[in-house]
Amino acid sequence: MPIFVTEQGIVHYEKYGRGRPVLLLHGWLGSWALWRDTIEILGHEFSTYALDFFGFGDSFEYTGNFSVDNFVNLVGEFMDRLGIVKAPLIGHSMGGTVSLAAATRFPEKVVKVGVVGSPIQGSSLNLLLKLSGYRAFARLIWTSPPLFRLFLRGYAYLMSRNGKRLGRMITEDVSKVTVDSFFQSIGTLRDTDLRGQIGQLKMPVLGVYGKRDIIVSPKQSRVLKQYVPHSQIAWFEKAGHFPMLDEPEHFHETLRDFLNNG
Repeated sequence: MPIFVTEQGIVHYEKYGRGRPVLLLHGWLGSWALWRDTIEILGHEFSTYALDFFGFGDSFEYTGNFSVDNFVNLVGEFMDRLGIVKAPLIGHSMGGTVSLAAATRFPEKVVKVGVVGSPIQGSSLNLLLKLSGYRAFARLIWTSPPLFRLFLRGYAYLMSRNGKRLGRMITEDVSKVTVDSFFQSIGTLRDTDLRGQIGQLKMPVLGVYGKRDIIVSPKQSRVLKQYVPHSQIAWFEKAGHFPMLDEPEHFHETLRDFLNNG
């Protein structure tokens, strides 16, 4: 299990393939496992790196800082520590928000940005996720983790056409999350607004949106296009919040085309 140690904690990541580097960033309550199929497909052409943010998957944080801003800094440190001078960032949901923020903070490191169902404005999150950013609500959920995991298994069928697979994946990932990483990460995501920053982006940008997304409003595509006019928008008519699970062939074809030609 590849890891590296920072002053803040231990970072776990998975690497697969050979070629130009690509970083894959997971969403809230997720882990690198979301990208399991993607790293195998892209690994024929690229060196793919899928990392776990602090407090998720197999990464641990000592100081208790699970903010989106800290995840942005983690991406920069990750690239420095592994000697990745420049690379595309591809992020799902919260991971896409981190990718856009990292591109504005470290433009010399980021050659392309791809976001998948990602909020540019935290206000685009659905009500359940917004409430999860409050400690009291988070602690209420954490009073019965088994019941919460059961809820997620059912809710997975609303989030994805492949609800069975998503349910297994998300309940496994949630078992590694603490109440602090749960509410801090989504709380800071809820308060995020990148509209004033992303206009400065010069590199190619791709926005992937599922028409049936009930987690993040698909209307964020309009926001991305408004503030980054040169961005490309890819619509997935049959997909929800997880296009890589709902329309995998179309998703990976779109992603490879962006990475090779974008």
